Amino acid sequence: MKRLFSSLYAQVLVAIVLGALLGYCQPDWAVPLKPLGDGFIKLIKMLIAPIIFTTVVAGIAGMGDMKKVGKVGVKALVYFEVVTTLALVIGLVVANVFAPGAGVHATVATLDAKAVAPYVGAAQAMTPVESLLHLIPSTFAGAFVDGEILQVLLVALLSGFALARLGEHARPVSNLLHELARMFFSIVSIVTRLAPIAAFGAMAFTIGKYGIGSLAALAKLMACVYLTCAVFIIVVLGGIARSGGFSIWKILRYIREELLIVIGTSSSEAALPGLMEKLERVGCARSVVGLVVPTGYSFNLDGTCIYLTMAALFIAQATDTPLPLAGQLGLLLVLLVTSKGAAGVTGSGFIVLAATLAATGKVPVTGMALILGVDRFMSEARAITNFIGNTVATLMLARWDGEFDRTKAEAILLKPPKEPKPGQAL
Repeated sequence: MKRLFSSLYAQVLVAIVLGALLGYCQPDWAVPLKPLGDGFIKLIKMLIAPIIFTTVVAGIAGMGDMKKVGKVGVKALVYFEVVTTLALVIGLVVANVFAPGAGVHATVATLDAKAVAPYVGAAQAMTPVESLLHLIPSTFAGAFVDGEILQVLLVALLSGFALARLGEHARPVSNLLHELARMFFSIVSIVTRLAPIAAFGAMAFTIGKYGIGSLAALAKLMACVYLTCAVFIIVVLGGIARSGGFSIWKILRYIREELLIVIGTSSSEAALPGLMEKLERVGCARSVVGLVVPTGYSFNLDGTCIYLTMAALFIAQATDTPLPLAGQLGLLLVLLVTSKGAAGVTGSGFIVLAATLAATGKVPVTGMALILGVDRFMSEARAITNFIGNTVATLMLARWDGEFDRTKAEAILLKPPKEPKPGQAL
């Protein structure tokens, strides 16, 4: 028993249960514990930019072949687009089949528009040109100050290409970056020990603030989101993993500590450094991990895509807003763009939903007030699916590009070869 509770996995699991119990039994005590979770996320976010920079730059400098880096990037973007589009379509189909908002008959005029005003204000969509310019930081250090993942990735790519061009002259810098990366991952291992405290505080706040009653009120929508995410993980991501020789169950077991951190904090970003370290440890090349994981956190959000389509259709059904097939396809096209702007942090899905509804102009944005109380609970399903999706994507892209060390993963992730039947030739 002592050995069991010495593992981070067990500690976080117990913390989540205790936090939920405190939130249910003593909400007045639980709500003020929110800073425990927020502080942990800030500590992790503080380390993400330097980890991405050192990992990507050292990886690209060591790879040397710029064409190979470009091929990995193109493959990753194509993969992300295909899988996230599939997630959007699945969410749309499930929302039509089960119609979780049917029968609510909410009147738009009576909804609390003030409750969703902050999200609508934060969802002012940028034009495509503005989005591209936003990728470029004002200064080299500005990307690290603002903590923008894609800006840090851009700076890291340019730095990696520059070092690769310098050849042997860049070796001292590359060696220094390798050692810095080791230092930052060591800091992550120290900070991660605080995960049980963070999970306890975040879960206590969530249950204490929104209560179990809010779950019952929108149980059908939540059930649809969670079940759809579960099916997507097992069937779609499991099928993709199987095609590469991986077992989805072994993958989930390997990243179980990070999954619990995601559940406890409702943020996939909180487990990003741990995921990068584990993917390298299991055999993925550092350059692939450094390129695919940060990019996936902005462009490969499978769970967010499922949530966005289901939430949009729920609001339309609940407010009796007619949305024929043509309108749903238009919504899908808008989501193909807006869903790529959601970062892996708490609340981003709700902001993107506001931007999407405002852009289409067909579904009332004030209808978001209907799901505001349970969005925090559904953010866990989004974050978990996003996290697993990026894990599978990195493993597959490393495998496809020949940047995967099979010997490291043999006993952990890869399925054992089939034993020949008696009399069958080897």
